Amino acid sequence: MKAIIPMAGFGTRLRPHTYTKPKPLINVAGKPVLGHILDKLVGLEIEEFLFIVGYLGEQIEAYVRETYDFPAHFVEQKELLGQAHALWLAREYVDGPVLILFVDTLFEADLSGLADEPADGIVYVKEVEDPRRFGVVVPDAEGFITRFIEKPDTLENRLAVIGLYYLKDGPWLMRAIQTLMDRGIKTKGEYYLADALQLMVDEGARLRVETVEVWEDCGKPETVLQTNRYLLDNGHDNSDQVRGENSVFIPPVHVDPTATIINSIIGPYATIAAHCHVENSIIRNSIIDQGAEIRDAMLDQSLVGKGAVVTGRYRQFNVGDSSIVGFV
Repeated sequence: MKAIIPMAGFGTRLRPHTYTKPKPLINVAGKPVLGHILDKLVGLEIEEFLFIVGYLGEQIEAYVRETYDFPAHFVEQKELLGQAHALWLAREYVDGPVLILFVDTLFEADLSGLADEPADGIVYVKEVEDPRRFGVVVPDAEGFITRFIEKPDTLENRLAVIGLYYLKDGPWLMRAIQTLMDRGIKTKGEYYLADALQLMVDEGARLRVETVEVWEDCGKPETVLQTNRYLLDNGHDNSDQVRGENSVFIPPVHVDPTATIINSIIGPYATIAAHCHVENSIIRNSIIDQGAEIRDAMLDQSLVGKGAVVTGRYRQFNVGDSSIVGFV
């Protein structure tokens, strides 16, 4: 089985942070989003990882090469023509089953039985209250998909696709994408994976739905903070190990051991990355990236980028890398 992870987008909803760092490397609960996703695949029989990269893709490759020891190819998507096009770029490496993961989301799903899956594939979904901003599926009575709908106009179908797919025949998917592009079948001006999968269903593919209970989005500042909270609540709290000078840590938090914390209150739901300096401050429900300096500040619902300096009073921040914010 090959794993394909598309991640070539600009991450515009997370600017200014994504001007200097690709979205998959945004820190949540002490680790890049990509790291949390790759860790979930440990133990699976994955022959090779295929990363579809774009803007700042060299940072993605450097992180993976330095952190993990598995076979990997990095393919650049120079034209952002859509999800299906991104996957199609990996076609020369696909000769059997594929696991496809979009890096925007974290999930909880049991992937251990994929090798014995009798269906042609699995599309992982979660029921949502308002499906209109998602892609959804319509299954039959036996749980096999009859139709894919991208951003429906009604609330009728609520099984939202979370960005995780297993296909037993990867080359079939590549042929469907080729047909999609040959026919110029686009949704909102792009080649969507849902349209390629619909072609497969129309050709007889039996794709079943698998519902997950946990699906955390990492596409916007507010959802990144929500994902940080979820991870801190579920195994990534290290408040019992951290130390600071005359400081209090309110769990759950994740504080890198190289961070310096003086006269401060950290938490709950705060992530402090490596080599940060925090002094005379209160930080909760926030993520402070590597090497940032926070002094005389009270932060809540804030993202502070790598090497940024924040001093002053109680505010809400979305501060990019190497910024300086001060109040007098």
